[in-house]
Amino acid sequence: MLLADVDERHAILPATHSNYADDLRRLLALTRPDFLHVQNDAEVAAVSRLRASLNHAGVKLYLPAADTVQTCLNKYETYRRWHAAGVRVPRTMLIREPMDLEQAFREFGDTVWIRAVTGAAGAGALPTNNYELARCWIDRYRGWGRFTAAELLSKQSAAWLSLWFEGELVVAQARRRRTWNFGDRTVSGVTGITGVAETVSDPQLDQVALDAITAIDPRPHGIFGVDMTYDEQGWPNPTEINIGRFFTTVYFFTRAGLNVPEMYCNIALENNFPVLEKKINPLPEGLVWIRGMDVEPVLTTADELAAVARPEPIEALAC
Repeated sequence: MLLADVDERHAILPATHSNYADDLRRLLALTRPDFLHVQNDAEVAAVSRLRASLNHAGVKLYLPAADTVQTCLNKYETYRRWHAAGVRVPRTMLIREPMDLEQAFREFGDTVWIRAVTGAAGAGALPTNNYELARCWIDRYRGWGRFTAAELLSKQSAAWLSLWFEGELVVAQARRRRTWNFGDRTVSGVTGITGVAETVSDPQLDQVALDAITAIDPRPHGIFGVDMTYDEQGWPNPTEINIGRFFTTVYFFTRAGLNVPEMYCNIALENNFPVLEKKINPLPEGLVWIRGMDVEPVLTTADELAAVARPEPIEALAC
């Protein structure tokens, strides 16, 4: 909290605490904001449940429908909805007992992808070809009934941030992920912290994201961030929707000239909608965002990055 560049700071209980609702109402009564936005899954879930009382108190929200929030915060339920709608997704099983895990290894190939049903930043993720390791992993996290096993996809991934209003798309921008920060410090290689991202414009990626969203909610409203991972045939498979909140790399788009949080606030507070020449991928392709620890992010281009990575050879000096 102390790291935030804000005018006021107030401590509040975690969203998972039994007294969170009372503490939030206390804070809102003290500060009397016009609009409330939260930026992690636990608080999105809590505020979504409290939306009726918050609206009654005069605090504006710009959240997706309550059942949409509930579905998207459960990765297995999201998978079930996509599978039923014919969206291409990796085969996935809920692992309730060791027999389910054995079946996953039989059906999904030598290596399976284990992960928690809820949580962010690659919670509980483990790619493994070892049944005993997978079983111990799920035991360690007490994950029986709360973990899934799925077909392993490639390491290539992308994300599609979109803002909607009552079923109408306001704006969407895609980016592909070149690296995860600190991926070499996790067993899965996934950290939830994008290290290098690049803007892209790909009709296939756009359509998959649109299909993934509308399969969950035919009348989207608010923020929908679709995470996609490519399979070995090069097709983007949606793996989750970050619902009701922005990606941590949203400042990338703002620095590049697409301020989606400002649009979001203008709509929520003033019913003021942006006028854009392109609603989907208005930013140029090849913009690159590089992040690290204890350094300011850098906005550059794919060409400049390639020049640094593969500099021109230096001619040998004549003796």
